[in-house]
Amino acid sequence: MRLYGRLIVLALALTAVVVVFGAYVRLADAGLGCPDWPGCYGKLSPHHAADVILDVHAADPHGPVSLPKAWKEMIHRYLAASLGLLIIGIAVLAWRHRARSESAPLVASLLVGVVIFQGLLGKWTVTLLLKPAIVSAHLLGGLTTLALLTWLALRAAGVRRECVSRRLLWAARAGLVLLVAQIALGGWTSTNYAALACTDFPACHGSLWPVADYANAFHVVRELGMTADGELLSLAALTAIHWSHRMGAVIAGGFLLVLGWALARRMPSAGAGVALIAAVLLQIGLGIANV
Repeated sequence: MRLYGRLIVLALALTAVVVVFGAYVRLADAGLGCPDWPGCYGKLSPHHAADVILDVHAADPHGPVSLPKAWKEMIHRYLAASLGLLIIGIAVLAWRHRARSESAPLVASLLVGVVIFQGLLGKWTVTLLLKPAIVSAHLLGGLTTLALLTWLALRAAGVRRECVSRRLLWAARAGLVLLVAQIALGGWTSTNYAALACTDFPACHGSLWPVADYANAFHVVRELGMTADGELLSLAALTAIHWSHRMGAVIAGGFLLVLGWALARRMPSAGAGVALIAAVLLQIGLGIANV
């Protein structure tokens, strides 16, 4: 089981790299650097497709295709594929040692399913031209993978949960729901490129209740930058997305800070409480810095 635990830790570290690198690919506008899947213009790597990529870039220098962007996209795919193979290996070991309580073969199998679905979302991200719903689901899938691997790592290490308080347990569950909702709002803000829809803080366009188009902002089935009717997405719609994320941060952040304070007051969970408070404050600071 020592190998099993080490593979989980390795997969956990690799997942963190894949999630962060995926965000970098999106922010570098490299998501369509290779517009087909799983290869790059039908080749194994951008090196083998260099002539085609250079021709496409020469025809549209400001377009989404260039050799550096192609490499960023393909490196992300190589890392994700390696992670998928590693997780399949973990699942095989989990079933081989299923008699051991720390193996959790059902969770390992669920993880394989999540990774396969992630691969499909990665394909659709490219072939459906960065539809916000697909890209957001891809982000949430990556974080789900990270969460499941963290659970497996704790299980493999023999860590058992200790219930400090029933009320705090339910508060932590509520905080998790709020956190997931806020992450989803953040993903929606990022995939719609609405991060700079409000360039002032704490107000937006000089108002604490800015003009916003929530109907078009949260219409899920649509193209990037377009409404469901095929019109350009307005600034008011982008403002609605951005402002919803800010309001979500107030609600989720406030709740998690109170939860962290409550945890920090109890000795068995004091470290977790302090870590939670520090993480929330760091996130708030990074959010403000983005604006």
